[in-house]
Amino acid sequence: EKPNSSYGLVKQKWNSFDSSVQLNPTVELRNGTDVIWQIPDSPKAVLFLAHGCNGRAVHFWDRSPNCPNCIGLPEERLLVLHALSRGFAIITISSAGRCWTLGEERLVVREIIRWWVERHKLEKLPLVALGASSGGYFVSALAKGLRFSSIALMIAEGLFDQMDIPEDYPPTLFVHMPKDSYRQRKIGEFLVVLRNKGIDVAEIECMEFPLSRNFFTDRIPGLEQANSTKLFELFQEKGFIDENGYMRSDGRRTRWKEALRESNAIFLNKNLVHHVQEELNLAFAYHEMTSLPSEQIFKWFLPIGSLDLPSEAK
Repeated sequence: EKPNSSYGLVKQKWNSFDSSVQLNPTVELRNGTDVIWQIPDSPKAVLFLAHGCNGRAVHFWDRSPNCPNCIGLPEERLLVLHALSRGFAIITISSAGRCWTLGEERLVVREIIRWWVERHKLEKLPLVALGASSGGYFVSALAKGLRFSSIALMIAEGLFDQMDIPEDYPPTLFVHMPKDSYRQRKIGEFLVVLRNKGIDVAEIECMEFPLSRNFFTDRIPGLEQANSTKLFELFQEKGFIDENGYMRSDGRRTRWKEALRESNAIFLNKNLVHHVQEELNLAFAYHEMTSLPSEQIFKWFLPIGSLDLPSEAK
């Protein structure tokens, strides 16, 4: 069974969470890296989130007095909100360099997670992890030395052809975008390898979806409806999207920033450019962090019935 994550799930708006679910992180420096975390009342599980290349822990959290450098990218912050709404205590850590490395850094992060879990007396809770891209490879390797109850690898096939896979390796969910055919093929191979080891595995395929006039304002806090409409119209005018609203090219290869500079009709806050870029990449569905299949991901981490969990976020 391959559950699909596509346009039907995009209706989740950035502000559609119950007001009791708030981003209110604590920021610390540990072993020379950022550690940003939040623990809800009566936590049910612990989640480590690993960003991709060029990512940082600050991408998962909105700017606030507690975290003045946080920038809350749309998909990262929604993953955190989904997790908090389900009772997950969350720890995010920044990689030392542009991407994660697999030598000493793996040991450093393992010790940070262990220290943090022990300090907050969370040892008896299930420990799970989600990593995207570089973070996905990192989590697949980290799972050999840290006992996760399950993991999710997003837009990453993992390092299963480079390591001995122990029989007690955690259940593994691949969240990927089939448009990336190389990665899809590798995931297909690794699903078989892990199954043959007796390890529970599953996959979620994330498909492209069309832009709309409301799309940017629905997904990005602080982006006004008028600008969302103007951006959509600019994309139509420049031919960046087809007649059905689908991106013609990956967001990174679309010259939308130049078009925006040349346009006198749109005044986009420069702090939101990265946010718009992420959502364009997501719509094209080749390689991007995604919160769209959150419900399926969190059911994988904590199957309904195993604990008294709400079935979905408000």
